[in-house]
Amino acid sequence: MITRRTVLALLATVALPTRLFAAAGEPAFWEKQIADGKLPPLAERLPKTPRVINVAAMGRQPGKYGGEVRMLIGSAKDIRLMTIYGYARLVGFDEALKIEADVLESFETVEDRIFTFHIREGHKWSDGTPLTSEDFRYCWDDVLNNEKLSPAGLPTALVMDGEAAKFEIIDERTVRYSWSTPNPDFLQKLAGAQPMVVVMPSTYLKQFHEKYQEEDKLKALMKEERVKKWSQLHMRMARSYRPENPDLPTLDPWRNTTPLPAEQFVFERNPYYHRVDENGLQLPYIDKFVLSVSSSALIPAKTGTGESDLQATGIDFVDYTFLKDSEKRYPAKVLLWKKTQGSRLALLPNLNCSDAVWRALLQDVRVRRALSLAIDRTEINKAVFYGLTKESADTVLPESPLFRPEFANAWVAHDPEQANALLDEAGLTKKDSDGIRILSDGRAAQIVVETAGESTLETDVLQLITDYWQKVGISLFIRTSQRDTFRSRAVGGEIIMSMWFGIDNGVPTASMNPGQLAPTADDQLQWPVWGLNYLSHGEMGQAPDLPAAVELTELLQRWRHSAEDAERTEIWSRMLSIYTDQVFSIGIVNASLQPILVAKKLRNVPDTALYGFDPTCYFGVYKPDTFWIEQEA
Repeated sequence: MITRRTVLALLATVALPTRLFAAAGEPAFWEKQIADGKLPPLAERLPKTPRVINVAAMGRQPGKYGGEVRMLIGSAKDIRLMTIYGYARLVGFDEALKIEADVLESFETVEDRIFTFHIREGHKWSDGTPLTSEDFRYCWDDVLNNEKLSPAGLPTALVMDGEAAKFEIIDERTVRYSWSTPNPDFLQKLAGAQPMVVVMPSTYLKQFHEKYQEEDKLKALMKEERVKKWSQLHMRMARSYRPENPDLPTLDPWRNTTPLPAEQFVFERNPYYHRVDENGLQLPYIDKFVLSVSSSALIPAKTGTGESDLQATGIDFVDYTFLKDSEKRYPAKVLLWKKTQGSRLALLPNLNCSDAVWRALLQDVRVRRALSLAIDRTEINKAVFYGLTKESADTVLPESPLFRPEFANAWVAHDPEQANALLDEAGLTKKDSDGIRILSDGRAAQIVVETAGESTLETDVLQLITDYWQKVGISLFIRTSQRDTFRSRAVGGEIIMSMWFGIDNGVPTASMNPGQLAPTADDQLQWPVWGLNYLSHGEMGQAPDLPAAVELTELLQRWRHSAEDAERTEIWSRMLSIYTDQVFSIGIVNASLQPILVAKKLRNVPDTALYGFDPTCYFGVYKPDTFWIEQEA
């Protein structure tokens, strides 16, 4: 159990006297604003007890202020990467994936039921307004519990068996959330790549709320933003995960300064950021990130021609040879980090598809197992990944303490004979003159596999799978569409099967939520309708009726009530066993490598690391606020 005593003891070992902050010197970036009286000096901008990051203890070099980093993004929506990369959270994961206080000075828990949060004295939002318990209260009372702003109700991590959290303000710097039963999910959701929001800059946002703003002024603001409802106005101005509003105060290391529409977004350092290094320098070291919008198809080429200083998104292993060759022409290096996904690519049979014949077949485990057994993963590994990946079901990686070889080996052996036998058992015994099986309604057994078309890797692998499935009497047709269209079609039941990534978090611990193995969200492409039902507390979608999926949901509920590591481990093990044995997603290979292009002037980027959205937040847990630029002499 994490206690306040433990956390405060750790803080005591790294506390720095306030006088060091002034002695450490200001970033040159702020000299004019300070001289003009627009910004107070550093000692007045920092919290009384800032979070101290001992960069040397991380095995890296304490840095210097200054410089900018260029990155390429596929669309304006990808500015959310700065929220993920910056990774400032109330609590967050360290590199060992343990929870630690970050924005919070400390926290304490009782039986995973009662969570008391302590705010740093003097901590401020990026506009200089104080961070206090009022910001938590505003979010709880006026946003999360406001039907107009949160029509779907509270996030699932704030509700246990229908019991909403009890929220209390203890004092100006202390708040508490409590339930009558354990809620092991609460801190994990706050630490996530897309964190659950429980605190908002109330001073700024109240001007967009009907409870606090005069009606005529609110109407004027609505007219200015071209929206018809004040709730739409508030949602737009309050969006923090995708920070499109430059005026929205933030706690992140960098803040967006560019309004929409734009082809280039400039993120500048937050003058009130709460972290410092061991020498008293305020983080981040880097002054600016400049994100330029480019066609996704052109990102690899532009990256390889020196247009990016730090690039991971938009490039893939298929680009590695080209990018590596560019090292000869540009001052950059290409690293390889291991992806954390349970499978680099996975086939996701839509068990909720609207086609009744295919829905019945895909809900038959024999069909899912047959489709998996028909695939020659060894050939895919050699032909597409140069033999550098691991043939595996969609499951956790050996780096996870929950890994078992039987999970990885479930139904992945290349066995066309057994695949044929299983399809026969499932009733697909008739074939046409081309050897393609005939469905019960007389159609040929053709599966349209849809992808978002964001990588040639997907189509390369699917071309090979087309041949494998042809040999067991299943015809495969590939269709690509835009990501948003792709996902909406899946929820609407129009997609029979899709190709996407495997489970996001392939390196979980027992204390992390196993919800990725059960129907919990509408973006889970193998059961989006069941996931929507869970997400909406039963208000939308449909509850699962397949026994194995029902059991996964029940096990997830057990985990959410658990308070002991042994019980959580047992639940995880059972869920992984069911998920892989039932082949709810058809994994191909995992332990694949992600190229990371880094300009040689950029320091402190780890040579090797784990790369994934959840839980490492891509670069996030490696603290990009400690990356720095070695300036030319």
